[in-house]
Amino acid sequence: MKRIIYLLLAVLVSSTAIAEKHIENHPRLLLKSNEEQLVRKLILQDSSMNSVHQFIMDYANETLSLPAVERVKTGKRLLAVSRLALQRIYFLSYAYRMTNDIKYAERAEKELLAVCDFSDWNPSHYLDVGEMTMAVAIGYDWLFDYLKESTRNKIREAIVKKAFDTAEIGGFYSRVNNWNQVCNAGLVFGALAIYEDEKEKADYIIKKAVETVPLAMDSYLPDGAYPEGFSYWGYGTGFEVTMLAAMESALGTDFGLSEHSGFIRSPYFMLYMTAPSGWCYNFCDSGKKISLNQGMFWFAAKANDPSLVWYEYSYLNRLKSYTGDDRLLPNILIFSKNMNFNDMKVPKGNFWFSRGVKPLFIYKGGWERNDDTYLGLVGGSASIPHGHMDAGSFIYEKKGVRWCIDLGLQSYYTLEKEGVDLWNKSQDGQRWNVFRLGNTAHSTITINGEKHLVDGNVPIIETYQTKKLKGAKLDMSSLYGNNVKQVLRTVNLDENNDLFISDYIETNEKSAEIMWVIVTSADAKILDSSKIQLTKEGKTMLMSVDSPVNSELKIWDNKPVHYYDHDNPGTLRVGFIAKLPSNSKNKFIVSLKETK
Repeated sequence: MKRIIYLLLAVLVSSTAIAEKHIENHPRLLLKSNEEQLVRKLILQDSSMNSVHQFIMDYANETLSLPAVERVKTGKRLLAVSRLALQRIYFLSYAYRMTNDIKYAERAEKELLAVCDFSDWNPSHYLDVGEMTMAVAIGYDWLFDYLKESTRNKIREAIVKKAFDTAEIGGFYSRVNNWNQVCNAGLVFGALAIYEDEKEKADYIIKKAVETVPLAMDSYLPDGAYPEGFSYWGYGTGFEVTMLAAMESALGTDFGLSEHSGFIRSPYFMLYMTAPSGWCYNFCDSGKKISLNQGMFWFAAKANDPSLVWYEYSYLNRLKSYTGDDRLLPNILIFSKNMNFNDMKVPKGNFWFSRGVKPLFIYKGGWERNDDTYLGLVGGSASIPHGHMDAGSFIYEKKGVRWCIDLGLQSYYTLEKEGVDLWNKSQDGQRWNVFRLGNTAHSTITINGEKHLVDGNVPIIETYQTKKLKGAKLDMSSLYGNNVKQVLRTVNLDENNDLFISDYIETNEKSAEIMWVIVTSADAKILDSSKIQLTKEGKTMLMSVDSPVNSELKIWDNKPVHYYDHDNPGTLRVGFIAKLPSNSKNKFIVSLKETK
């Protein structure tokens, strides 16, 4: 039913509806004419917002003396160039609008002319086109009264030929991930910028976006979790809210897209994804380092709830540590122009549970201390975009130490340049040979040395949300095919926030060998046949294994397995190997307790 509603909305996106009734004069994208005064007022009243403004101005000033970007690809991507162009043009255009100093407009025009002279914007990797189109659209719209007519003509021609005319070969319209969001956002910016001169093509681009972007938005269903993880939420969601804000400013409507039930819940997912340590929960293709997500300010304004930017706002006075290359940084000032952050409340709650294609459970002991306890665990399938064979894995923080970790992603370029077929996600695809992506490098269970089944799907079947018991139960059986009959995993914290992992494994007519792993950055020492000591930052944890069969405790290094694997310094794996007889029912209980 929801999809039908979106399709009906798309039908309403006609040239009459836009051109005759809604389209605003330039500047119309994000920040309309005379709205600069709202931003000026904000930065006068809010020192943190003034830090954002000053960061943008410093960057714009540094850019004045730099040469324009050149069309230089990195591997198959022009993306780094597109991103640099977007940041330069957006920041310079912002500087011009805030100061009326033509030196910023002149420098932005040089950048615009340079990228419009490129032979193409690399449509074989369409993210490059999406970001470049957004860049030139912002420059065209925000500098419209300054730009020479010849420059305007060149930009319009570039948007049509290099973006609109290549859109259908971009391969993003049917995708359910960030590609859909980013590419649609860039093209919609182009359509809104040059609408009055290219009505037919612009109408098509806008209508197509309204029809297709819900495919990606449905990934947030039902509870708001973004299956691609923390880093890609910032990318996909950040570009989508920028598109929705541009639609609203230029047309007076986003065609109901922002009312999507899963999408509108997603900022709460991001709040819980930030751990007390200051790192994120980095499942899938995500690093653990926190980034500043300007999209959170859109949600805060939409809900009139400043607590949604509890973390983001605190980063604003430390921008060089958190962003530096956030090309959409001016969005923070634009989205916040009518907000007041003086009475920001601490977010409420300690538990987050999401179903959907990447089931997720998080317990967060608090919001204000870096030594609060944190537990996060995931289920789902490796087949999702940017997925790993990580179902059943978890991270755990206590007393300021992350004891159980996720190694996160490896740079795509480092793999692709070695010829790795990284995006082949078939069961025998080379993707799963990359050490960090396979199941043996995650805090989960491997059976008979085999890879998890790519199409296996692990649901969270119970959650525990009390002071005495915090955690969840997963049915991992689908990962192992006919190797075993059933695998059930429960990961929980007790009233002292000590960690317990209980695994029930029932074999079939065959015996089975299990490899049980925790990934850690602590030092490890085997004490006896059932105990391993972990030490880190002057603190100690004791890992105890209660096994129904003889188990061999192990400490594995995380050295590269293949020539293309990155090293993983300062990390290792602890756990055990056990052989289970056929037709047996086995329960393992592993605890991780703090020692005095």
